[in-house]
Amino acid sequence: MWEAYKKGYKAYLQLEKSLSENSVEAYIRDVDKLTDYLQSSNQLKAPDELSLKDLQQFVKWIAELGMTASSQARIISGLRGFYKYCLLESIAIKDPTTLLEVPKLKRALPDILSYEEIENIIGQIDLSKPEGGRNKAILETMYSCGLRVSEVVNLRISCLYLDVGFIRVIGKGDKERLVPIGSDAVKYITIYKDNIRNKLKVQPGNEDILFLNRRGTLLSRVMIFLLIKDLAFKAGIKKNISPHTFRHSFATHLVEGGADLRAVQEMLGHESITTTEIYTHLDREYLRRTLEKYHPGFK
Repeated sequence: MWEAYKKGYKAYLQLEKSLSENSVEAYIRDVDKLTDYLQSSNQLKAPDELSLKDLQQFVKWIAELGMTASSQARIISGLRGFYKYCLLESIAIKDPTTLLEVPKLKRALPDILSYEEIENIIGQIDLSKPEGGRNKAILETMYSCGLRVSEVVNLRISCLYLDVGFIRVIGKGDKERLVPIGSDAVKYITIYKDNIRNKLKVQPGNEDILFLNRRGTLLSRVMIFLLIKDLAFKAGIKKNISPHTFRHSFATHLVEGGADLRAVQEMLGHESITTTEIYTHLDREYLRRTLEKYHPGFK
């Protein structure tokens, strides 16, 4: 019974919501968790038969399995998505997730890098090697535009409007946005494209991909992660750094500089302003540290 619902939900996520394969699998796993619980407690009810109380018992069950508050919140969010689909398809006439409480999350503020630290990391790149020129162009672009790692590895030549200082980014759910790009990033993309990339034997299907590996194919996200870890280690930076740190730093530096939150939301490609609001928390932390450091009467 539930397999048919899951199959329909999967098709809805792929076709109607245009979600990536990873996102679709994550949403289906959330529903799998619920059916695991229903089977283990011998009460395999249909979606329209489940009540708020049933779902509260389910949340209690996943908590007892040792799931963190953030994992519980993610699963509840996934079930809300599933019941939206059920209402659309008239599988259920009411949504039992409406009053389902999400466990309180302590919002962890991510590590960020100062401008000097970013310069130090980029400065560790060995420009005597062809991949050095490519890597410099990648990191300059990530910091200049606040890109997700998936967005930078999938960046296309046809999406570059360097003469007017913009790039077109294809983000989550295939949503497109235009992002301004700084002169340093433009300079290093141009050097890479004209002097390094043009010497590669590009594999079929990769002709429009900007950043390529030495075999002429798309770079992996893991490769960017390892590159940044290695450069941070060489720069002697002990923070917990990933490609996302460049994106967090881009946004934080904008907010610290007084940028409008809506503009930052637009550049990051956040669907909701609440996602962008984490940078106002980071900004307040920055203000507190500044006061502690420079104000003689601040304790």
